[in-house]
Amino acid sequence: MPVEDAEPRPAPAESAARVRVVGIGASAGGLDALGSFLAQVPADSGLAFTVVQHLDPLHKAMLAELLQRTARVPVQEAADRQRIQPNQVYVIPPNKAMTVAFGMLQLSAPTLPHGLRRPIDVLFESLANEYGEGAVGVVLSGMGSDGTTGLQAIKARGGLTLAQAPESAQFDAMPRSAIAAGCVDIVCEAREMPQRILAVLGGAPGVPASAWLAMADAEAPPGATAADMAFDGSTPDATQLSGLSAVLELLRLRGKHDFRLYKHSTLLRRMERRMGIHRLPSLHHYEQMLRGNPQELDLLFKELLIGVTAFFRDTPVWQAMQEVALPQLLHAHADGDHLRAWVAGCSTGEEAYSLAMAFREVVDASPDRARCTLQIFATDLSRDAIERARRAVYPLSIAGEVSPGRLARFFSLQDSSYRVDKSIRETIVFAPHDLTVDPPFTKLDLLCCRNLLIYLTAPLQRRLLPLFHYSLLPDGVLMLGTSETVGRFEHLFEPLDIRQRLYRRRESARTTVVPEFPLRAPVPAAQPPEESPLAEDPNPPHTLQAVADQLLLQALSPPAVLVDERGDIVYINGHTGKYLEPAAGKANWNIHVMAREGLRLPLQSALQQVDEQQAAVSLHALPLNDGTGLHRVDVSVHPLSDPPLVRGMRMIVFRDVELPAKGRRRRSTSAQSELETELQRAREEAQALREEMRASQEELQASNEELQSTNEELTSSKEEMQSMNEELQAVNAELQSKLDDLALAQSDMRNLLNSTDIATLFVDKDLNVRRFTERARKIISLRDTDIGRPLSELATSLEYPGLRDDVQDMLRTMVITEREIHSRDGQWYAVRVMPYRTQDDVIQGAVITFVDITTAKALEARLRQTHGGPALAPVVAPAPPPAQR
Repeated sequence: MPVEDAEPRPAPAESAARVRVVGIGASAGGLDALGSFLAQVPADSGLAFTVVQHLDPLHKAMLAELLQRTARVPVQEAADRQRIQPNQVYVIPPNKAMTVAFGMLQLSAPTLPHGLRRPIDVLFESLANEYGEGAVGVVLSGMGSDGTTGLQAIKARGGLTLAQAPESAQFDAMPRSAIAAGCVDIVCEAREMPQRILAVLGGAPGVPASAWLAMADAEAPPGATAADMAFDGSTPDATQLSGLSAVLELLRLRGKHDFRLYKHSTLLRRMERRMGIHRLPSLHHYEQMLRGNPQELDLLFKELLIGVTAFFRDTPVWQAMQEVALPQLLHAHADGDHLRAWVAGCSTGEEAYSLAMAFREVVDASPDRARCTLQIFATDLSRDAIERARRAVYPLSIAGEVSPGRLARFFSLQDSSYRVDKSIRETIVFAPHDLTVDPPFTKLDLLCCRNLLIYLTAPLQRRLLPLFHYSLLPDGVLMLGTSETVGRFEHLFEPLDIRQRLYRRRESARTTVVPEFPLRAPVPAAQPPEESPLAEDPNPPHTLQAVADQLLLQALSPPAVLVDERGDIVYINGHTGKYLEPAAGKANWNIHVMAREGLRLPLQSALQQVDEQQAAVSLHALPLNDGTGLHRVDVSVHPLSDPPLVRGMRMIVFRDVELPAKGRRRRSTSAQSELETELQRAREEAQALREEMRASQEELQASNEELQSTNEELTSSKEEMQSMNEELQAVNAELQSKLDDLALAQSDMRNLLNSTDIATLFVDKDLNVRRFTERARKIISLRDTDIGRPLSELATSLEYPGLRDDVQDMLRTMVITEREIHSRDGQWYAVRVMPYRTQDDVIQGAVITFVDITTAKALEARLRQTHGGPALAPVVAPAPPPAQR
């Protein structure tokens, strides 16, 4: 049978380039935080950084340019399918969603409407899927909650998560949301984060992270992860075991899980990672911290849960499943049968969904079993992982695990992510479950428990494998991980495909032993208190009359009950079982609940009448059916006022009515008719009440739908406004930075012009004053308020009436004019008129400079007197060809 993905695909961690990627998300107020973060990143950290900032989709971003000013590593805007390189910063472009897959950046157009997009979550989820335990996510200043779901995904895979300290963020909503979700490992200021990240990854300040990466690339034992290889795998010593036992006991008392039967080396590696985050030197110090920090206990619990999984992980295994195991199971059943499977340790659901897809493909290829179905129970210890599995939403990078045909058939594209189709989701039930203490699923055709046993000690493995055998039906299939076997339990399972770890349940005399069932530790039941005998009457009757009165009361008094103002029975006299009976469910001693049919409604009316009239009320010949036949009973209700002990209570007395033998049948028929009439009336009243309730319910439903619609519209509007506000904040920060640059450039220009000691006047095309230098004030009467004033209105000491005409001629011909002009105070100036050109080479006015040449003129005069020659005439310098406007 042809099977998709027959050729093995590389695992994500194998296909990705060996560059550790740090994802950074920010929004409003994030520019300063990003600058502080990147300023502390070493130039040779060996890491790559991807930055997602909420940007205006219609505005050209300057974020990369602004961040480059403080960063010691190159900053560039990301491009689609760009290979990630170390020591680089990649910034998201406007109106794009950015993900990471196979060591490359992937850019796509967002599918959700503006205001509802969550680009930070999209990036973080792709990092979690691509790098698993190696993923690093950082949330900085911003409004809203974008980034929280993404950090949860990274945390579920064992990655490192950081959030900016809320008190240091301009807008603290995003960091607070992530911290409140319990998915943040480190909370600190943005400037501290790079060193904390390098310290956790094994690259302390000054040590490149490439050393950690080289360690991660080392050959690991089967089932081990790169993060596991980062720590020493030697046998724990006595001190470590003591500290480990104390920490595991704290977890157990917290009600999380009993990890004592997990392999100690694995647990210690995970704990050492938490110790590195908190900079603690030993397990003893970590234990002391845990005793006063329940939140850290919760984080440690999530850390100890191994969550490494993928779609169709180990392709040859799934090929054998589709070609061997599933066809055999189908042919052992009739068409239309319902098969059951259990995926234990399902993590975030990829393996369960893979099984459902594989089964669907095998059924489609088997026309004679086309109506067979598979119900999958998928369980895991982590509730967070179960919630993610139920959502069935996965990043775009799963395209490396799932073939294009399966993507098109079993997935739908939703806002830069894939979601499993409903037809597949409906075949799987996800539930939290603890293999060590919860009862197993039974009557299974297939049990999948991959890469879980490798983390458990041998005693627990020996307990679970017989339990798996018990859970499977005859000829049921067991699917283990590539590094797991059934060990010494060959008498329970026979190989179906030994290389791919597929086994079939055996049936033999040795398999009849009942396995050890997991049971939660029973909570000791509280011992019921022993009943103490009633105390003897301290004042027994001591006269013959008193004894006779007591005997007559016990023998001849009618059945009666004493009830309080709520109708609760406080005392019973005589045998009342004919009139009262306990109601099913929780014990309830109320007269309205215990009264038999035929007495309940009349008693209710009589008690209300007694409360209103404060007088006794009698009810005669009430019909009563106690299960032995129809009877008549008189009931009287008496209000009590004396003695004070019973004040406010009611005494209800029952007296049977004997029917004459001759009229019994006739009266019985009459009573039955009365009962039927009352019953019909009650039914009509109940029907009318139901109709009223139905109408009220419909009105409430309509109102609820209207309110829900309004709420959704308001929520959508709020999110859109919030998104626009965040984008405006980002644009405002960029523009503010640009304005600061322009102000600095203007100050530089002003200082430059003033330092040249040359009088300069700038005029626009209409010959109005635009700007001038301080030196120009000595030649032309200029004040700050003269900006925008016509040149012809300015007073000057120059004997130059043609200045305006020269400027106009220059603007018309584009020929630079130079003249030597005398002033009334005896000074000479070289006046130069030239065009004012913008950066785009557009003429926007003129620049007039005045250079003092008085000294040169005096020297010229002395030379003329000495040699007797004529004075030199002013020279106009030749102008360049006219420029294009």
